This record gives sequence, C-alpha cells and structure tokens, in this order.
Amino acid sequence: MHFVVMGCGRVGASLARALDASGHTVAVVDRNPDSFRALGRDFSGSTITGLGFDRDTLERARTGEAYAFAAVSSGDNSNILAARVARETFGVRNVAARIYDPLRAQVFERLGIPTVATVRWTADRMMRKLIPQGAAAEFRDPSGRMVLAEVHLHPDWIARPVAEVEEAIPGRVAYITRLSEGMLARPETLIQGGDLVHIMCEHSALDRVTQILDEPITEEEEE
Repeated sequence: MHFVVMGCGRVGASLARALDASGHTVAVVDRNPDSFRALGRDFSGSTITGLGFDRDTLERARTGEAYAFAAVSSGDNSNILAARVARETFGVRNVAARIYDPLRAQVFERLGIPTVATVRWTADRMMRKLIPQGAAAEFRDPSGRMVLAEVHLHPDWIARPVAEVEEAIPGRVAYITRLSEGMLARPETLIQGGDLVHIMCEHSALDRVTQILDEPITEEEEE
C-alpha cells in the first residue's frame, strides 16, 4: 500500500522507516530538504520538498493513491490543514494529525479527523505513573463519544473473573496488560495483582466506571 507522511522530524522519519521496512511504498513531504537525512540510507521511499498542504506538492507525493496520510510536522495548523486537504481534496479515507494543543485536538476529532495530542498523551501517561488511582484515557473515537481507558482496580477485584467486572460497570474490558504484555480478556479470565485493565465505555460513563472499580466491593456486589 502507499502512504504519505507529512513532516520528517523524529516522529515522521521513524514512521516512514517503519512503513518502508514493512514493504509499503512511502512518500515523505517536508519543506526542509536537510530533514530527509533522518530517513537513513536504507530508506527506499520517495522524498518531496514542499509544503505539506500545497496541492502540487501532494500530487507529487501521489496522495490520491494513498491508503493513509499522516501529518506529523511540528505545526498544529499545518498538520490540520494538510490532513483536511488530503481527505477533502484527494479523497484519502485514513488520515491522522499530530496536535500539540489538546483543545484543538478535541475540536478536530469532532470534525472526523483523528488526532494524536502529544501534550495530552504525555501528561496522561505521566499521571498514570505518578498516581495509579483513577483512569487514564488512551483513545477516543472521532465523535468523542467512546473512550478506551486504563482504569485502576481496587485490590478486592483480584482473583475475580472479568465477567464480574463487566457486570458491575457500564462498559467492557477491552484487554489486560499483564507483565508488560497485552492479552485479550475472556469472561473467565481472573484479575491478577499488577494487571492493567483497559475499559471501553462511553465517555460520559467513565467517571462512574472509575468510581465503581476503585472502591471496595460491597456486600450487594458480592451477592
């Protein structure tokens, strides 16, 4: 498949090299030709010097043939504009933009453009390391309605099956990270100490899910 990566900084170069190594065709766009040095000598894709939201530049990158378009330059405005041009002008269905401003990220997600809010993601991960209680959002769908979150479980849930967790909350256990490895959660899977449990639910229900799982199990829940 063909991919277009706009921005050849550390993220863009790493993404382009990974796609190239997987056997895909890749076109990398950046206005600074010196940035292409980060791709290394083994990179077999194409490099296009120009603005990532310029139509002629994107045509040279074969954007109309692209399976996906990633806008990962250092500028929020450039990334969003490039992602919109790729989708609305060239018809690329799979687009994503890196955004530093989390408020902007929320706006553009509601417009149907998936974003990666760098500052928000990093802050969430740091909070999870510093304060394990509560929930750390990991993903939200473009509409903003659904959220995947890593949720802290009270020790009372240890040795209980996933089915009981799902019966207690308005959500589903998407997967579990155990000993640094992800695993699909089955109804009979028992929660173990040290598990990181990832819940999928409506965003409006996340506070309720967090409250239920962070508190001791009551006698009513036992029954």
